[in-house]
Amino acid sequence: MQIIDSSLLSAQELEFRQLQANLREFWHTVEDLDRSDGDILVIPSLSLDRRELLKIDGVHHYEERLLFSLIRLQNPRTRLIYITSQPLHPSVVDYYLQLLPGIPFSHARDRLLLLSTYDSSHKPLTQKILERPRLMARLRQALRPGKSFMICYNSSSWERDLSIQIGVPLYGCDPSLQIWGTKSGSRQIFAESGIPYPDGTNESLWNVEELVSAIGELWEKKPQLKRLVVKLNEGISGEANALFDLRPIQNISDPIEKPAAIKQQLQQMRFQAKSENWDNFSGRIPEIGAIVEEFIEGEEKRSPSVQGRITPDGEVEILSTHDQILGGPDGQIYLGCRFPADIAYRLRLQDLGLKVGRLLAAKGALERFGVDFIAVRHPGNDGDKWDIQAIEINLRKGGTTHPFMTLKLLTNGRYDLSTGLFYSQQGREKYYTATDNLQKERYKGLLPNDLMDIIATHRLHFDSGTETGTVFHLMGCLSEFGKLGVTSIGDSPQQAQEIYNRLIKVLDDETRSLIEPELALNHNFV
Repeated sequence: MQIIDSSLLSAQELEFRQLQANLREFWHTVEDLDRSDGDILVIPSLSLDRRELLKIDGVHHYEERLLFSLIRLQNPRTRLIYITSQPLHPSVVDYYLQLLPGIPFSHARDRLLLLSTYDSSHKPLTQKILERPRLMARLRQALRPGKSFMICYNSSSWERDLSIQIGVPLYGCDPSLQIWGTKSGSRQIFAESGIPYPDGTNESLWNVEELVSAIGELWEKKPQLKRLVVKLNEGISGEANALFDLRPIQNISDPIEKPAAIKQQLQQMRFQAKSENWDNFSGRIPEIGAIVEEFIEGEEKRSPSVQGRITPDGEVEILSTHDQILGGPDGQIYLGCRFPADIAYRLRLQDLGLKVGRLLAAKGALERFGVDFIAVRHPGNDGDKWDIQAIEINLRKGGTTHPFMTLKLLTNGRYDLSTGLFYSQQGREKYYTATDNLQKERYKGLLPNDLMDIIATHRLHFDSGTETGTVFHLMGCLSEFGKLGVTSIGDSPQQAQEIYNRLIKVLDDETRSLIEPELALNHNFV
């Protein structure tokens, strides 16, 4: 754990560190904070760059992604407070509570306090809470001193301030360390921990001229490169990435002409976000910085990841590996994942994740971290030999957090480091296919109650007896954006995928049946 001279800290920072020390003591009284008997305050605020967040359809509903936390109420001594910007639909809350094995619905509901700021603005949820003194007072009154902690999606100065003002430790990373979760900070961690990562810039670039210069230097160093990736420093889910194609200017050899050609070619980049353009992208560089790195080419390419946790004692635990499902114009945008990652490299991912986690722990980081990789297998390679390079660190909960935690909490199972597999209490191997982006135009207009009807009619819900089926999330996105999140759990990769495929077929059929009668009616009218 990093040691910092307390005389260099502000009064606010000192107070926050004292609270976190209490968390460390609290950690020794329970086996696992996820199964604590205390009070859990869930703050699902996406306290990230707002302009980058708005590139994601329905992002204001992503506060629902931590609703898997309600499954923690299966511990009959746990109390939980969940706050959102707008009230949750009652059907959504009931859906999660009915997943609890062996716990009466009414008992769980009595230990759950749902609060809302009734504020749909684009401010981070945590900022909205801080702006409401009476809501803050209610939190102080509801949380038991010494038996409470706070969890969040990511930790920023807003979460630190909330922790201090209500006197409850934050089970999350100190905001002063968030630099290690940026694109440039990630690359510095990779360099320091000695794990492979693509060539490029480790320091942030702060204007177009620096970007042009960095591209020129990388091009000169590796003249065989075809493409580069330019990333804004605080992008989310790949939405802030752009692909720079060197091929149209590869014949320019004059060192005087090259910078002008690069600058012109920047305007032709392929932006991964649908709404992005060069004018906006270039304007963001002085605000949040950018990096450039080589684009890893390959005919057979995958995007695996590893997820870990740093305990208050500084221990590093590997929680899971995944093969991520990516989309967008050039496969840069996170759509979903499959658990676990391929056996060909999952144990290697664990080893690389441990190296990153231990370095983060030495710098004082806490709780969740994830590392994304690119894995490439070139023709001619022997067997299952994959070239693996680290791409970025997420120093927060990510797209693979809620599927894995849903599986863990529903089955009370365990992750086996020796195999990289997950086993339920009954000893069954468990697998899943998950997504945050099951999105179709035809799904628009489906209300939460409509979805519940479909789930019940077609028996799509998770079955606690067989420990298979689908768990739904992001249900608030469905009506307006036609977007839904699902985790389809099976006893084999094939079964998990079959459950997922059947779910899509059912949704397609159900929405087709709603459209066709209307078309027939119009036809008869004509």
